[in-house]
Amino acid sequence: MERTTTWKVTTFAGLFLLALVTGVFWGTWFTLTRSIETFSAGEFIHIGQTIIRNVAWPMRILMPACILFMIVSALLLTEKNSAAFYLSVTACLLIAIALLITLLVEVPIDNQIRTWAAEIVPPDWTTLRARWQAFHTARTFVSLASLASLILAALCFRQQK
Repeated sequence: MERTTTWKVTTFAGLFLLALVTGVFWGTWFTLTRSIETFSAGEFIHIGQTIIRNVAWPMRILMPACILFMIVSALLLTEKNSAAFYLSVTACLLIAIALLITLLVEVPIDNQIRTWAAEIVPPDWTTLRARWQAFHTARTFVSLASLASLILAALCFRQQK
């Protein structure tokens, strides 16, 4: 397959997967995080545990696949001193930051929430909720910036051809 065609297929896959990953973050932020303080402890625990059950395994596959396709897409660009290349690398770095936020902050909090019960709420649950909220917001907007950067990279590549 021609290198340009391989780049197009790889970039499409990377963009598609990145849109899915970003959609998970955006959807949670848009529907939950902006009003999270209004939920009682029981509601927060129920919603949190449900979301964790629904997204934990799919995201273990989606995020690494997304990052892999994004890296390969950047490496396939022949012109390394181009806007498309720099935007692709920026997109990769941004989604890597989102992954680090996920692994270093969000998952440890999720692991705690997973063990909670509405009847026995830890005394610092609101502090943990606020930390989760702040980092989820950061992760959401970092992933949106990654998506925008990869879209711009694809558009810049198109202009170079």
